Amino acid sequence: MDVPTLAAVAAKKGISLLGTGDFTHPAWLEELRSLLEPSEQGLFRMKNSGIETRFMLTAEISTIFSRGGRVFKTHSLILAESFDTVSRINAALSKIGNLASDGRPILGMDLKNLLAAVLDASGHALFIPAHAWTPHFSIFGSRSGFDSPEEAFGDLLPHVCAIETGLSSDPPMNRMVSALDRFALVSNSDAHSPDKLGREANIFNTELSFDAIADALRRNDTNAFEATIEFFPEEGKYHHDGHRACGVSFTPSETRAHDFLCPVCGKPVTVGVLHRVRDLSDRDEPKAGRPHFSIVPLAEIVSEAVGVGPSSKKVAGIYDRLIETFGTEFAVLLDTPPVELDRAGFPEIAQAIAAMREGRARVTPGFDGEYGRIELLGGSAE
Repeated sequence: MDVPTLAAVAAKKGISLLGTGDFTHPAWLEELRSLLEPSEQGLFRMKNSGIETRFMLTAEISTIFSRGGRVFKTHSLILAESFDTVSRINAALSKIGNLASDGRPILGMDLKNLLAAVLDASGHALFIPAHAWTPHFSIFGSRSGFDSPEEAFGDLLPHVCAIETGLSSDPPMNRMVSALDRFALVSNSDAHSPDKLGREANIFNTELSFDAIADALRRNDTNAFEATIEFFPEEGKYHHDGHRACGVSFTPSETRAHDFLCPVCGKPVTVGVLHRVRDLSDRDEPKAGRPHFSIVPLAEIVSEAVGVGPSSKKVAGIYDRLIETFGTEFAVLLDTPPVELDRAGFPEIAQAIAAMREGRARVTPGFDGEYGRIELLGGSAE
């Protein structure tokens, strides 16, 4: 996950603009300063490279704090337009905790105070609650979150323009909650390794600059911020309720029928994203919103088609042939007609991608930290 690898893999995936992550960490920040140079306004590119990938300075912060006798645990994204802004943010946050302890530092400060510190450092930076529904560390998490944006941010709420939906929910789920209507719903990869880049993404129709993208989010403009690319939410690690140690996966109704307890060991189950969204929703049907495209990462599709693991050399070879033939992973997943994939010698992959685009999948939902499974070949909509 160094700059050259990120730039190269993003180009192969079809990602034009990538967040750097972790600008709060001193060693990573030094590497970013040494390897990146300014490109368009508020964006950067790798020095001495022909790779066109652009970077935006971003970080994720973990906060653990008490308010009103309750303990809250949240993750938040910060998007900054310059290294000067990053320096001011880091100077403020370093007074609270050790920024060198982890790429995602844990700070003992109220979420509102974190937002205020970012606002004090820059009037341009963006503050976005991360993976908003994850049970353990998120703004609406069942284990440690709030019940409304107003409760979380109070009078600072107007300074929050977007919410990250996370892998275990998609935009229609979030549009069941009218309190989220004012927010742009963004989807990001949350990548922990290069191959995870692009499993979720945002599609903008703006000039390539920090301010243009920030303006599209602040106005929630469906012409400028066109669409999102999504995980099937069932594949996310916290879609269903359950207890991983005992292999128990529950729908919300099953959880309530068991009084929120694991039938194997008697301990409380982890209440997942689907259940939590239903608890906070106030609509019978989702409000209409911008388009979204549900995808399965290409390596997983190839893996299912050939019957070997996604990290195998065989999958890597077929993946590279697909990229050489059709350009990028997103081009294969979103744009290439299945008949062209078939003609190029990839019939099973053509069949799987057709099923993916039509929503024909057999799903085994994830729960309590366990990824779900999506089967496209021989599957049916469930």
